[in-house]
Amino acid sequence: MKRYGQIIGIKPDRIAVYKQLHAAVWPAVLQQIAASHIKNYSIYLLEDGENSRLFAYMEYDGDDYDADMANMAADPMTQEWWAICAPMQVPLAGNTPGEHWRTMEEVFHQA
Repeated sequence: MKRYGQIIGIKPDRIAVYKQLHAAVWPAVLQQIAASHIKNYSIYLLEDGENSRLFAYMEYDGDDYDADMANMAADPMTQEWWAICAPMQVPLAGNTPGEHWRTMEEVFHQA
């Protein structure tokens, strides 16, 4: 199992809508997350005006992360969900091409 932390900005005027959407995530999206071997997935919000951020934590217990993420990205319901959520998000400066959420380095873990 591998742990991932990811971060992205969020538009301050979209926070309420983003929270509302995530209070009732579509069942098909939740099923795809599980099918992609993602467990203990959480998203946290830091409200700080124009510097507001979302932090995501997940655990991956599959054997081929890249293939599982490609399968998720190809899922029509996930694509629809992302099409709604992505305009509310602000990728961080310095992201690599194609990187939406920035993956963070784990520097400490207490089991």
